[in-house]
Amino acid sequence: MTAVEISGDIILWDIGVIILAATVSAIFARILKQPLILGYMLAGIIIGPNIMGLIASEDIVKTFAELGMTLLLFVVGLELDLGRLKDVGKVSMGCGLGQIIITFIFGYAIATLLGFTGMESFYIAFALTISSTMVVIKLLSDREELDTLHGKIVLGTLLVQDIATIIVLGALPHLGSLGFSFIVDSMQAGVGIVILAIVANRYLIPRIMDEITKSIELLLLFALSWCFIFSAIAYLLNFSFAIGAFLAGVSLAAFPYNIEIIGRVRSLRDFFSTIFFVSLGMEVPLTIALIQPAIVLSFFVLVGNIIIMMFITRFFGYGIRTSFLTALSLAQISEFSLIMADVGYRYEHINEDIFSLIAFVAMATIVGSTYFIVHSDEIYRRILPLLKPLHSVSERKDLDNIPSRPRGHIVLFGCHRMGCVITKVLQAAGEKFVVVDINPEVIKSLIRQNIQAVYGDIGDIEVLTRVNLKDVRMVISTIPNKNDNLFLIKETRSLNPDAIIFVTANHIRDSLDLYKHGADYVILPHMLGGEKISEILSDYIMDKRNITDLKKSHIIQLEELKRIEFLLTDNMILL
Repeated sequence: MTAVEISGDIILWDIGVIILAATVSAIFARILKQPLILGYMLAGIIIGPNIMGLIASEDIVKTFAELGMTLLLFVVGLELDLGRLKDVGKVSMGCGLGQIIITFIFGYAIATLLGFTGMESFYIAFALTISSTMVVIKLLSDREELDTLHGKIVLGTLLVQDIATIIVLGALPHLGSLGFSFIVDSMQAGVGIVILAIVANRYLIPRIMDEITKSIELLLLFALSWCFIFSAIAYLLNFSFAIGAFLAGVSLAAFPYNIEIIGRVRSLRDFFSTIFFVSLGMEVPLTIALIQPAIVLSFFVLVGNIIIMMFITRFFGYGIRTSFLTALSLAQISEFSLIMADVGYRYEHINEDIFSLIAFVAMATIVGSTYFIVHSDEIYRRILPLLKPLHSVSERKDLDNIPSRPRGHIVLFGCHRMGCVITKVLQAAGEKFVVVDINPEVIKSLIRQNIQAVYGDIGDIEVLTRVNLKDVRMVISTIPNKNDNLFLIKETRSLNPDAIIFVTANHIRDSLDLYKHGADYVILPHMLGGEKISEILSDYIMDKRNITDLKKSHIIQLEELKRIEFLLTDNMILL
């Protein structure tokens, strides 16, 4: 048997063991209603060198894990459309840079107190500052929260952190050994690759896309080639392959074809994400001496980081719930932390124990934050009494323009897109209504138009008290969050059983559950769209002149809605 055959057998053995162990652990995790990520990591601990030692070649597994991280971050970049972040640009920049600076200072102090050297403390502290783009996007996407206000702030913050990390990673190979000029040159290389992605996005990719989009197969091949081109450029600049793949994905994210690419690459992503998380579990140390510092550092990320992020977000004027959910989503360290630790280990800045320590903290915080995100609504409501002192921080008295005790009114939660249309209808009908929205700039615009409005969140009991649900005539929620709407229904029915309640859902199963709990009508946008199209077809299909009239009327309506939406967002925070 040749060396090649032996090597091939080892690869097949390792992959087979990893996939089998991950499958069994994931099944148990599903039965116990635990996150699958936890199952994958536990599988890695069990089959890893510290317990069963079933992996024949850890180097091969690490290679597959690095390839997996490369493809995973490529998909993550594809999902980061900067257009989503246009109204939270400043707060994202503030949260991203502020969290890096403050967390690094505290993390460095804690690591020093735990007895680590200056270089080791530097790596540990910076590893604690970066949150996991891959994990957060996956979990928020599963919960359909990427387009919520806190989801947008989280995405923007992650993007700022990732770009800052790319720049710092360029300086790490020369840290502690060469002069300041080398560090500056490396940081300039990091800035250069970011600029290259921006220029390619604006000038090169559109022309290439025009030629290849006629073939789905060619589109996929181009996307993967683009991924590895940027990975190669990153490697030549002494960055990780994964860094280049992430920027390659970001450069393609703004194009409509990114959905098709994501769909084609998703199976690869799922396969390699399994290997990545299993390999992460294999790195977790069982050395008793590392357990104590790992627990201390994990606690700092899971608790201290939340407190830091809450205060930063509140400083920018956002509500307690938005601040809390934003902070909760970022309470973990990143796959970039592992990349950084790997770079430090290869250049002998840190030893294997520090790398293992960071891997342990990554596992603990990723698993902990997974629970936080999945159960975020319940955690918020349970911890709300402890958050009362934050009401005095950045109090927004200018964002409340309603009578002290309104009566016989309509309350509209959410004033964007659908809410914008409903506002127009209520105004035309001369109805007395109050708008509640979690975006402070929207509330400012409404108040300038002399529309009664209050800044707040549907899940905040104080806001519900402020709008006086006891004497409300109708409640309308355009927010398609099932848990928030269930809470609204419960509170409204307990205070005012006769109130009419309209809520919104994205799925049929959610709408049936909302009806079961007392909703009078559930708005299903997709179903309503289908019904409207059916009416149009039945009324106009036989007469093209009627279609022309309908088109003109529709354009007029859209222009009017565009004008209203512009008024509502005239002073929005822009990227």
